[in-house]
Amino acid sequence: MEEYRLYTTMGAGFESVVAKELQSLGYETTTENGRVFFKGGQKDIVRCNLWLRTADRVKILLKEFTAKDFSTLYDETYAYDWAMLLPVDAAFPVKGRSVRSKLHSEPDVQSIVKKAIVDKMAAQYHRRGKLPESGSLYQLDVHIYKDTVRLSLDTTGESLFKRGYRIEHGGAPLKENFAASLIKLTPYDGTHPFIDPMCGSGTLPIEAALIARNIAPGTWRKFAFDDFDWFDPRLHEELLKEAKSQVKPAEAPIWASDIDQSILEVAKLNAHNAGVLQDIRFKQVAVKDFSTDLENGVIVSNPPYGKRLKDKQGAEELYRQMGEVLRPLTSFSQYYLTADPDFEKCFGQKASKKRKLYNGNLRVDYYQFWASASKEEIC
Repeated sequence: MEEYRLYTTMGAGFESVVAKELQSLGYETTTENGRVFFKGGQKDIVRCNLWLRTADRVKILLKEFTAKDFSTLYDETYAYDWAMLLPVDAAFPVKGRSVRSKLHSEPDVQSIVKKAIVDKMAAQYHRRGKLPESGSLYQLDVHIYKDTVRLSLDTTGESLFKRGYRIEHGGAPLKENFAASLIKLTPYDGTHPFIDPMCGSGTLPIEAALIARNIAPGTWRKFAFDDFDWFDPRLHEELLKEAKSQVKPAEAPIWASDIDQSILEVAKLNAHNAGVLQDIRFKQVAVKDFSTDLENGVIVSNPPYGKRLKDKQGAEELYRQMGEVLRPLTSFSQYYLTADPDFEKCFGQKASKKRKLYNGNLRVDYYQFWASASKEEIC
């Protein structure tokens, strides 16, 4: 089968996490800001969409070239064999991005690339007038950075964070792949206890359970490649069957608690949809009343943080309570995500390490308090 140059996209700051995931799947990688590159065929496209927990998308890099004027952009795009990729009725929207390049107008870049593809397909398929674009979706991307153009095809469809287990509700829960990335920045592998004492709708403990049980995060969804007419339709079914055969029982406890019973009911439904409800112990309890007899585990949580002053005061009181209750659990490595720069002061301890991240557009810090017996650093 044909080998492609592939790459994954991810949230800022998680490049090393995604690269390690790909390497664990057996791929050699190269990394740049926002992308990790590797090579593979159709089977690898399916495997990575099924198994990557921390990436956003898997794309095929179709062509790379230098263009400083629209004539070159048109000619180089036209030169690609688009009929090999796109059936005559393909719907092929073009998304464009240009950074620090002479061709800086993104609408014009998109328009020129689209025109070149339409003109080439019209010639290849001997068509006059508009192409129907009534068939399957082939999302194309043009990205220009310092005059280097990359044309790519998205194989994923909806972002990989959309696992398919989470019901819609109010609030702003962590995206599933963001939560998985936070866990991947810890030593957690499912063989020791996991606790989230402010679990909200349950994304962190559910992602921990998926890791512990070796459940592929793409188990419940379809992907863009399922509708590509040149893609082997047997591969998805074969690799999904293989993935399901590799599921294993959980080895260690996973605890999830929250003060809000109504949000815990949402968390339980999400866990049920993900097939891990029986692996997580949910309990309604305020942080100030939390206690555990578990040892030598990992605590990961995304405590509330408010933007208004009264919210900030309430959040910082919560952080003080967290410090009183959780700081004494010295056999646990503890990891907290918050936008509050005073978290360490309120918690009562300086973090072993602090990592800057972005939760959407919000600048946040990931405070890492390593267990007293552990000096390990992940990524």
